[in-house]
Amino acid sequence: MLNHLTTIWKYRHFWWSLVVMDLRTRYRRSALGIGWSLMNPLLMTVVFCLVFGSWFGRSDWRSYGPYFLAGMVTFGFVRDSALLGCATFFRNECYIRQCPVPLAVYTLRTVLGAGIHFIIAMAVVLAAVMVLTPQLALVSLGTLWVVLPSIVMLFLFCWSVSILASFATVYFQDTHQILEVVFQVFFFLTPIMYPAEMLRERGLNILLQINPVVTFFEMVRQPLLIGVMPTTWCMAKACIILTFFGGLAIAVTAKLERRLIFHL
Repeated sequence: MLNHLTTIWKYRHFWWSLVVMDLRTRYRRSALGIGWSLMNPLLMTVVFCLVFGSWFGRSDWRSYGPYFLAGMVTFGFVRDSALLGCATFFRNECYIRQCPVPLAVYTLRTVLGAGIHFIIAMAVVLAAVMVLTPQLALVSLGTLWVVLPSIVMLFLFCWSVSILASFATVYFQDTHQILEVVFQVFFFLTPIMYPAEMLRERGLNILLQINPVVTFFEMVRQPLLIGVMPTTWCMAKACIILTFFGGLAIAVTAKLERRLIFHL
């Protein structure tokens, strides 16, 4: 594994140039450029604050806005990493046939592209906290350092999910369609619009336990929005989730990497 990571780092100029090329191609001749990636979560936040905020006991839009926006961009990062990951190997088939580099390089290309948009969106969330809830701004800045390792763990989780989706799609073409349905369902089962306590009060705590994204929600939202450190159990649970998905991604890569070219 260490040799594998060393090789990936050796080709850092290659995969980083691919990421830059993706961004330039996507926003070429665009007036707003990468700002378009923020339009969807920002507009969705405005709509939910105006229309649905009071339905979920969040009549104070100043606090509900950053809460919903942070949930949207975090969930979007996981969703995009999985859905875009489905096409990774087909999209990079010409490179795979010509360049003897680890296949994880191409999944890293996908996740880094989604991660750049995620970091920009999180900067907007932080700005929203400073402007809309100035009374919590100083408290949030004191715990902001906790968000950084949480984001690193979230990135590794998304990378693992992207790897699994990439291999699954090569062997089962309907993976992308299945994941689209799964993420549509999980959007409403994940506390993005409403607080997690609503599910617990209705005896649906099991939905929070089986949803790995909820753990990363707590690790990002709590220190950023209300200045509260994640609990020890929350950090331990994130490590367990990351170990499981990361280990599964490593095992799948080790078993299928050399045979993948015959299935493209």
